[in-house]
Amino acid sequence: MTAASPVLTVNGIEVIYNHVILVLKGVSLALNKGGIVALLGGNGAGKTTTLRAVSNLLKGERGEVTKGTIEYKGERIEALTPADLVRRGVVQVMEGRHCFAHLTIEENLLTGAYTRSMSKGDIDASLDKVYNYFPRLKTRRGSQAAYTSGGEQQMCAIGRALMANPETILLDEPSMGLAPQIVEEVFHIVHDLNSREGVSFLLAEQNTMVALRFAQYGYIMENGRIVMDGTAEDLRNNEDVKEFYLGVSSNAEKSSFRQVKSYRRRKRWLA
Repeated sequence: MTAASPVLTVNGIEVIYNHVILVLKGVSLALNKGGIVALLGGNGAGKTTTLRAVSNLLKGERGEVTKGTIEYKGERIEALTPADLVRRGVVQVMEGRHCFAHLTIEENLLTGAYTRSMSKGDIDASLDKVYNYFPRLKTRRGSQAAYTSGGEQQMCAIGRALMANPETILLDEPSMGLAPQIVEEVFHIVHDLNSREGVSFLLAEQNTMVALRFAQYGYIMENGRIVMDGTAEDLRNNEDVKEFYLGVSSNAEKSSFRQVKSYRRRKRWLA
């Protein structure tokens, strides 16, 4: 990372589910204040578990951090509740766009302000800010969330997080199930929130190509471990990353079975 002091530091954590299943194995990462850091890797690599370890949402799935430390602004946070973390400015946007289906878009947004003591004027100002970033939500503000599109639900989930006035957002798989055009729109809004509001983002994402265009730094996970990290530019230009994660190979010839076996041997360092 850069020389700036990190606002979030994860140091050598291990996570076990059901007292038996070791999921994370010595994961360490850092997020600088005002930065965008991408946590990359395939399905099952451990990205979501890492975010849930930071936001203390593991207990709901019978998981726990058994080793290592997690610090936010220099304070150990493993013992804090998710509500405590929200009050300190750390909010997670869950994978799968978890909106309250029976509530309207605006009612969903208002639930994000429950941790704040706000006057009606403050609430209206926060809503206006969310609608400024997500004008589509303003148009659909009276619509029941269950009857909005996947992109609108993702925007609603991020907007609800903004209502808590966060300093750091943990964003889990924002592109999942969305059309490419909507993915671009969502990531541009993330960039705007980062540059205009100074919100820091730790985002878990399988779409490596998109994530590395908007993040400043990235960590690649495989089998519960960090196997590579670097600036977004360095990762984009790394030949192994391009081949294994971006689907780009410098070898234009069609791979034979022998080449496939060599490919797998070369990838052992990522396992």
